[in-house]
Amino acid sequence: MKFGVVTFLGSNCDEDINHALSQHLGAEVVSLWHKDTDLQDCDFIILPGGFSYGDYLRSGAIARFSPIMNEVVNHANKGGYVFGVCNGFQILCEAKLLPGTLLHNVDHKFICKNTYIVPQSNSAMICDGLDHNTALKIPIAHGEGRYYDSAENIKRLNENDQVTFRYCNENGIVTADANPNGSLENIAGICNSTKNVFGMMPHPERAVDPILGNEDGRKILANMISNVIA
Repeated sequence: MKFGVVTFLGSNCDEDINHALSQHLGAEVVSLWHKDTDLQDCDFIILPGGFSYGDYLRSGAIARFSPIMNEVVNHANKGGYVFGVCNGFQILCEAKLLPGTLLHNVDHKFICKNTYIVPQSNSAMICDGLDHNTALKIPIAHGEGRYYDSAENIKRLNENDQVTFRYCNENGIVTADANPNGSLENIAGICNSTKNVFGMMPHPERAVDPILGNEDGRKILANMISNVIA
């Protein structure tokens, strides 16, 4: 299983996810440039966090048209795995690989802090193996992280078990007070209907190294790796 991490102009978490996967979890990782048209036989593509193209127009709106995204879309449509974190999530929504959109935070301020999320989906690979009753402390760092879609599409997400994570309190209880950005139904992460494309706003790669005092993100990434290899 080979992971490919895409670097766009303005990405700033590409090395973080590369380090987390390769140095802490022993995965094979290669770096992919946004102008590449070859995924180098990678099985799992990761779109990292950052501010691709300076977030001009909308976050992820320009990166969606980078040459490599044609290959990423083809890879996903063939059943290949794709995972977007923060800006990567925004790019996946702009590319229509995931439904909905990410709007400005409800208070129109950039938020950088630890939050708690709880796994939700019973069928998505990224959640399979995680304790659905235990909160995970995962950092967020975004100005446009408020997940939004129509009421009909939110209903469809729930019916299809596509909500992967929701913001919660430290006890794993989903409450309005635990919602940092105004996302509908406290949604912090989702997947597509075929459950091979995943996106989340919190940064699990920032909670992997014990020197940072938090390894909850390691649980998410290690679980993801073990499930795709199994």
